[in-house]
Amino acid sequence: MGCWNKLCGLKAGIGAGIAVAILGIILIPVGNNIIRETVTKESVIEPGTTAWDNWVSADAPVYRQFWLFDVQNPQDVVENGSKPKLVEKGPYTYKTRYLPKENITANPEDYTISFLLPAGAIFEPSMSVGSEEDSVTSLNLAVAGGYKLFPPWVLEAAIKLNNVSLFQRRTVREILWGYKDPILKGTLGLFFPYNGTYDGPYSVFTGKDDISKVSIIDSWQGEKKVSFWNNTYCDMINGTGTRSGPSKNKEPCLLKALFFNVFRSVSAEYERSLDLKGIEVYRFKLPTLTLASPAVNPDNQCFCTDYVVTKNCTLAGVLDISSSRGQPVYISLPHFLHGSPYLVEDVEGLGPSEEHHVTFLDVEPTTGFSLRFAKRLQVNMMYGPSKIITVLKKVKDYTILPIVWLNETASLDDETADRFKKELLSRVDMLETVQFTLIGLGSAALVLCTVAHCLVSRNNKLV
Repeated sequence: MGCWNKLCGLKAGIGAGIAVAILGIILIPVGNNIIRETVTKESVIEPGTTAWDNWVSADAPVYRQFWLFDVQNPQDVVENGSKPKLVEKGPYTYKTRYLPKENITANPEDYTISFLLPAGAIFEPSMSVGSEEDSVTSLNLAVAGGYKLFPPWVLEAAIKLNNVSLFQRRTVREILWGYKDPILKGTLGLFFPYNGTYDGPYSVFTGKDDISKVSIIDSWQGEKKVSFWNNTYCDMINGTGTRSGPSKNKEPCLLKALFFNVFRSVSAEYERSLDLKGIEVYRFKLPTLTLASPAVNPDNQCFCTDYVVTKNCTLAGVLDISSSRGQPVYISLPHFLHGSPYLVEDVEGLGPSEEHHVTFLDVEPTTGFSLRFAKRLQVNMMYGPSKIITVLKKVKDYTILPIVWLNETASLDDETADRFKKELLSRVDMLETVQFTLIGLGSAALVLCTVAHCLVSRNNKLV
């Protein structure tokens, strides 16, 4: 009778082991669903969610670092048509986006929320190589701009009247944030206006009705498209900001790149998995196709506006945004990374590097939150030969000259990383631990009770 009791107990143990193991297996999809629902709820931009708390506040510090190109042989370029020799000076670092969003207005009828983004920049001497008052010899922005804006004889007269040349000596502050120009009779700079101004209003989707749309831009300054390019694709306003993205896997994700009020939607491709302060992140970077020539990437056709400069639209590595700036401005990656070889060969002193000059985004795969990014781009201007303008008579060919490149970067701090791991990842880890513990205990009980049952059964037969 005792042996039968043992057999019954072992059978019960086998059944319990199977039940516990099945429970652990069932918890896998159930747990994943719980995690998905929790992440979805907390990712919606509405009061009471983690996304809202992070979104309405001043974001983690964003630093914008500038490297300016100092022309070493300006006279030689003008008098002999020589290649410009460049020396990179920087970084000059500014803290930006330290002010919270303003005029936040929810629009529940279309699940969007609108806001203004205050602009501001604070110079950070401890993160810079020198002062804002450091001098740099650079292309004369008015002469380069006037090359396209005015008839040659008008520009020639203005150059002589104001006694200026193709190049000028200006401070870092003036080149970046503006100065009073004698030719154009107004403020001229690469990044003005800035302090005391606003960008927007923006309108973005909250993700309330469709989480895949969270943070995607619905409109900018009240418009759902821009009108710079006369092209449906290039005039689109879409994508997300660099702080959040919908990609939670290794598939290409859509990002928003705002270059001087020009929205440029680009895909970022998965590169590798990294550890960021104990958190696994997926690194995405811009593919070479982003700035490929229109012959390779037809989406860039609208950025080819000058067939002579771009050599019949075969030029790779730059985007002509003159239509939006009113000046011959070209955007590229720093040091013409991924650009046509002759861009680098036309000047001296450049050295493109994938490590230092590529744009990347580190995304936490469970939430899709961007935990670190570096947006790197270069501002270039063009000058070319002229039979009328004296300072351009010796110039042999059209040259796209680097003026400055910048790295806009941010990363979560230690406190935020600890909170992120505690509030989300620790729960995920605990759930996974419970799942595998149940599967392990159930499997162990099943194996042990099955073996014991076989042994007891065999002994009973021998008796």
